Amino acid sequence: MLKLVVFDVDGTLVDSQHLIVEAQRRAFSEHGLQAPPRKEALSVVGLSLPDAFRRLVGEAGPIESLSHSYRKAFQALRIDPDYEEPLFPGMAELVARLHGREDIQLGIATGKSRRGVDHLVDKHGWENWFATIQTADDAPSKPDPAMLLQAMAEAGSEPGMTVMIGDTTYDMMMARSAGVAAIGVAWGYHAPGALFGAGAVTVVESATSLSDLFSGPLDEARPGPVAENLELPPGA
Repeated sequence: MLKLVVFDVDGTLVDSQHLIVEAQRRAFSEHGLQAPPRKEALSVVGLSLPDAFRRLVGEAGPIESLSHSYRKAFQALRIDPDYEEPLFPGMAELVARLHGREDIQLGIATGKSRRGVDHLVDKHGWENWFATIQTADDAPSKPDPAMLLQAMAEAGSEPGMTVMIGDTTYDMMMARSAGVAAIGVAWGYHAPGALFGAGAVTVVESATSLSDLFSGPLDEARPGPVAENLELPPGA
């Protein structure tokens, strides 16, 4: 049975924490504001920039201006040799292995911009590897299910044939809302307990463990338990 496997990017495929924290620091500094602690800064990874800064500074804060400053800082850091966005160990091999399977299509659903994803795809030679790529430019921010709904429509998949892999509660909640099975990864920015609470079917500790889940068909995968109106602290 055809299966669509959708990956989040930051915190799942890519270890971008140093760029994210530094770009936030520069954006806040440009506005004369104190940057949030590292844990809080990373807690909003996965959201669109406006939603992320809305959580960090409140509705009355300079949300759009901070978002603009962040984009500018991030683009500058991306070409700085002191900062890198390496793939997490084993993820390059896993993506290549899944790409080679005839029964699986790959997708991306991320809070990054289309420009950021294009850079990632070009850097790792993933051109035409993904049947669908959904970004912050294409849909409402996670945990709204729109990204996954659009991904399934583009790939010709259905909820029972789709899996979402991510590191944040926003990924898990998005999947749950779309009726899609969610797999959490423990090396990202939200704790495993929070991922389970948000609806993860399972949480894996390594790319090897994640690869083992794809040793055969995933037809028995189902969304995790619904936790309605889940409220999460800033550092979840």
